Amino acid sequence: SSGINAECGKQWYQRRVRVYALAAATVPKLTVITRKAYGGAYVVMNSKHIRADVNYAWPSAEIAVMGSKGAVSIICRGDPDLEAREREYVEVFANPFPTAKKGFVDDVIMPSDTRKRLCNDLKWLRNKTQKNPRKKHGNIPL
Repeated sequence: SSGINAECGKQWYQRRVRVYALAAATVPKLTVITRKAYGGAYVVMNSKHIRADVNYAWPSAEIAVMGSKGAVSIICRGDPDLEAREREYVEVFANPFPTAKKGFVDDVIMPSDTRKRLCNDLKWLRNKTQKNPRKKHGNIPL
């Protein structure tokens, strides 16, 4: 095939290769979520789910399956006051604290502390050794 379909197919393949490489990497992996991390994109951007060593979030971060507007339009379908429901949803879920409570984020840190925390973590991970299972080759999702 040619054109857009070929390009999209090639891009998806390249993305899968990058995610696979990131998940299999044995170097120190640190993440700071500064703003929005939604759905599958959150998972593949070096989350705990793919063996990140340290995950931090700023207080301004939103970590969820989807944005508040989309979530409320599904959860509260038919509710006459969707704006009020969205405000409630944002108060409860559009912050990093529920995610931190579940252990998907190690700590919620202030932006001014980021450099210090990352430097300390890199010192802590300096001699990181991670052994992947012996195998002839990986099983990249194609």
